[in-house]
Formats: sequence, C-alpha cells, structure tokens
Amino acid sequence: MKSNRLVQWVILSVLVLIVLAACGGEETNSAVEEGEREVKDVKLVLNWFAKAQHGGVYAAEENGLFEENGLNVMIEPGGPQVSSINMVASGKADFGLAHGDQIVMARNEGIELVAVATVMQGSPQAFMFHKGKGIADFAELNGRKVYVQPGIVYWEYLKTQYDLSGVEELAYSGQHVNFVDEKDSVTQAFLTSEPYFMELEGIDVETKLVSDAGYDPYNVVLYVTKDYLENNKETVEAFTTAFIEGWNLYEGSYEEINELIQKDNPDIELASLKFEAESQAEFVYGMDAAENGIGTMSEERWGTLIDQLYDLGLVDEKFAAEEIFTTAFLPDK
Repeated sequence: MKSNRLVQWVILSVLVLIVLAACGGEETNSAVEEGEREVKDVKLVLNWFAKAQHGGVYAAEENGLFEENGLNVMIEPGGPQVSSINMVASGKADFGLAHGDQIVMARNEGIELVAVATVMQGSPQAFMFHKGKGIADFAELNGRKVYVQPGIVYWEYLKTQYDLSGVEELAYSGQHVNFVDEKDSVTQAFLTSEPYFMELEGIDVETKLVSDAGYDPYNVVLYVTKDYLENNKETVEAFTTAFIEGWNLYEGSYEEINELIQKDNPDIELASLKFEAESQAEFVYGMDAAENGIGTMSEERWGTLIDQLYDLGLVDEKFAAEEIFTTAFLPDK
C-alpha cells in the first residue's frame, strides 16, 4: 500500500514539474516575442544583373540596415528576360529598379508606379568614338555608321532634334567588333562600362553624353506601385531609409561591397565593378544630390521627361509629375 502511494506521489511530482517547465517556457517565449521587432519580408527586383549600380542595395544588406528597419529583403537579379516593372505590377515583387522613362511609359500600359528615390541623377548613356573622332554637335553624326539599338528612346529623341538623315544606322548587338575595326564609326555605350572594356583591348576612345542634347531621365530609380504605396507607407519609408543609407556607405566601401556583388554575378570582374563604381560616382553623389542628398528628384525633371515622351508619341496623354514620384520618404538633407 505504501509502495503504491509512493509511486503515485512520484508520478504526481513529475507531472507538476512538467507543467511548471511548460509554463516557464511559455513565459520565456512570450518575453522573446515581446522583445522582438516584427520583421516584414519584401522582395526587390533589380533592373539588370548585379552591378555597381546596385551597390547601395548590397551595402544596406551587408551592414544590416534593412534588418534594423524591420525588413527581410530578398534581392532578385534582373536580366534580358526579366522585367522589373511586370514583376512589381503583378505583385511578384514589392520594390523594383528601372529607368525613369520606363516608369513613365508603363503608365501607358495602365501600370501606375510611383518613384520614391533615384540612384543616378543623370543618365550615363552616351555615344562612343575612337579617340580624335569625337563630335561637338550631334548633327556631326551624319556621314558615319552609328550602331544603336533600334527604337531606343534617346535615339528617337535625337532624330527629332537634329537632322540625322545622313547617318548609316546599324543595329547595336552588344558586341563592338565592327566598331573596333571601323575608325570613323560610332556606337552607343554606357559611360560606366564600355570605355573600360575598350581600354582592356588597348583602344583609346572618347564619349559624348546623350544628356548634352537635353534628354536626361533619372537612372536606376526605386519605385513601387501606387496601390502598394498607399497600403504600405511604413514599409516604403523603412526600405527607402535603408536604401539611401546603403548608398552613403557604398561611397567609402565600394571595393569591399563589390566582392559581395560579384558573388551574385560571377561573370563580372572586380576591376570592372571598380571602374563602374568610380565612373558613376558623379551621377550618384554629385549633381543635384550634392546639394539635396542622395536619391533626390524634382518635379521639373519629371515634368520635362513626361513632355518629351508625349512629344515622341510614347505616352498618349500628359499628366502631372507629382503623380509619378514623391520625395516624402527621403531623409532630410
């Protein structure tokens, strides 16, 4: 009898200990939950494969800035088969990067986007020439072979500003074999990349920015849909804050961050990323950003772009610039 009572007492004691342990665990978990900040998952889709033009994103990720702002960010690369605008519009991504003219033209397809920051204050799109064969005025392109992507917006704009009927227009393929052999030819280029590759081949080149003709959209613009912005203002503010601070950090640590970029894009060399980072610096940190802060945008610039695309027939109707951009989430200078 005593033995049975002893067994019952032991069993009861064990059950009590189990209950107390469970209660203690619940209190501990509750304390952790109360002390933790809610983290929101978001996706950013880049406008191209990872490059130095995305340096601020990788700097923000590496330095925990997204996490500090309550975000867990998935970075998805772009590419020739990836449209960041379509992904954001369909809800497959929350944030995207694209050029300013792409954002304006998306409106013609019924896609209402809102730009919240820009990486580059101007466009590094340019024409590239062999050294000594450059031009002072775009009309001087007449009489030359010009390799340019058919239908590219800035070329259509140039043809409305200059008589380029004497140009032998050839399709740009991304390769520069013909350009290298034809000393009087001209090719489209990005100031931040192609001159570097020509230098590797021992070819001296000069460039002329397309913006010299007055067509100068913001480049690598951070945007969301209008609906997402209206329903997720705190998330947009948190992301934009980390994004801008990431670009501030990238300025002084670009070589370190470039190693992380290369992990996501092994096809690009560190030397190429270094050239890109240094040649894009004026576009990111200079111009209007020097006075008003990284990411800044103006109503005048967006309004001019809308007018230009309307005149080219690429948007059916004009609309107010404030409908497509906001600086409300940018930090005070």
